[in-house]
Amino acid sequence: MNPDEPPEDFRHLLLVLGDQLSPGLDIFKDGDPERDLVLLAEIAEEASYVRHHKKKIAFVFSAMRHFAQELRESGWRVHYIRLDSEKPCASLKEAVARTLAGAKAEAVRVTEPGEFRLLDEMRGWQSDLEVQVDLLPDSRFLCALPDFRKWAEGRKRFLMEDFYRHMRQKTGLLMEEGNPAGGKWNFDKENRSPAPSGLVCPEPIRHRPDEITQDVLELVSERFADHFGALEPFWFAVTREEAEAVFESFLENGLADFGTYQDAMLKSERFLYHSLISMYLNAGLLDAWDICVRVEKVWRSGAVPLNCAEGFIRQILGWREYVRGIYWLKMPEYRDENFFGAKRDLPEFYWTGETDMACLKAVIEQTLDEAYAHHIQRLMVTGNFALLIGADPVQVHEWYLSVYADAYEWVELPNTLGMSLHADGGFLGSKPYAASGNYIGKMSDYCSDCAYDVKKKTGEGACPFNALYWDFLHRNRPKLKDNHRLRTIYSSWDRMSEDKRIAYLKSAGGFLSNLPGAWQG
Repeated sequence: MNPDEPPEDFRHLLLVLGDQLSPGLDIFKDGDPERDLVLLAEIAEEASYVRHHKKKIAFVFSAMRHFAQELRESGWRVHYIRLDSEKPCASLKEAVARTLAGAKAEAVRVTEPGEFRLLDEMRGWQSDLEVQVDLLPDSRFLCALPDFRKWAEGRKRFLMEDFYRHMRQKTGLLMEEGNPAGGKWNFDKENRSPAPSGLVCPEPIRHRPDEITQDVLELVSERFADHFGALEPFWFAVTREEAEAVFESFLENGLADFGTYQDAMLKSERFLYHSLISMYLNAGLLDAWDICVRVEKVWRSGAVPLNCAEGFIRQILGWREYVRGIYWLKMPEYRDENFFGAKRDLPEFYWTGETDMACLKAVIEQTLDEAYAHHIQRLMVTGNFALLIGADPVQVHEWYLSVYADAYEWVELPNTLGMSLHADGGFLGSKPYAASGNYIGKMSDYCSDCAYDVKKKTGEGACPFNALYWDFLHRNRPKLKDNHRLRTIYSSWDRMSEDKRIAYLKSAGGFLSNLPGAWQG
């Protein structure tokens, strides 16, 4: 087949997006390899509508090319449009239209995308392209969207814990005769240990780029040189087999300590005991149900403690499914939520890492290098700081969507607006995840060589998080005063002397007035 010219004799055009690299998609279940044509296309618009990390672009393009190869080896006819082909496409709709030109296709079949903007666009394709367009549900998730809407109907509260228990009962994972294994639904209190000094963690598997990946790296280096982050060394898995090897390594070497230290942060151990599979799971190289079943099996064998298995399964069965349900329940209005009316530009150092705050510098530099940071680094360092300074939620959302290899809007937006910024007013989280420097000092070693003193509360040299924490609570008191989880904290503020309160507000004001503006790169 001419790589730039599709065949004219096919029945259905099966469109596969870059985060749908799964042979088990419903579009394949009723497909006929001899009569249907699979289309994958590298689209500059999709790689640059936000300035995605170079490593993320390289990962997605390489994984797409390898998936196309996997499909061909399974007998499917595949039309693949490369970004560097003689006839690249400006949009997905153009790629579909061009592939259909001259063909007598009955229909286009595509799995519903994970971003509202694409789904909204695709709903108009049937009229625009004058061909039947079948949008099929994404069956890779453990809770179908109609089932989530049914669970949510009539609820006054939408706590993840309630949904998680529902999913445990529905699936039977970690259940024993109708009750939660170990007598508790949630072992989170056992999963908050700071890392002891001298902790040595397993090294992640580093895959060597093959010829396909090398071609992609050259393309990304040439076309996306001004995007965020370092492109090399590139060691991500880009095939199903390689992603499986990463997960197997986690089961053998990481899971037994994952839960205990999942909230810890260390400069010298960027990955700790984390699985590093979120990008592969979100792109379709791994299967969510299979992962949960295998983790449960390892626990039942006695190889890992329950708190570690439960903590991991909760992230997938509970949180991942929950935020997806919230995203589709609340979009498109959810993207514009701004409960606190926050308007400050996200500081330039979020893009450069050039700050003398050691915790932010460590996490942002790690993000620049790896396109990865674990959930506590995102929530309690970069997210916490953005919350405390009153950063514009749209700018913060676009930063997270840009810089992480596992970020797709369905999972990233609720985490950012709902969890990190409380911009939805508490729909997703019962209180803001605001914290002073004490939390970072307890859970990390970042503070040991910082220019600021985490134990100093106000004045020159004091950790900015300390004053910013109280300033955030003070200026947002009209909106937070009735939050029952903050009553004790506000009582502490009220018991402080007036001089102490003024010192906090003065320190915060001085710091905020000297923050750098938005990135101009």
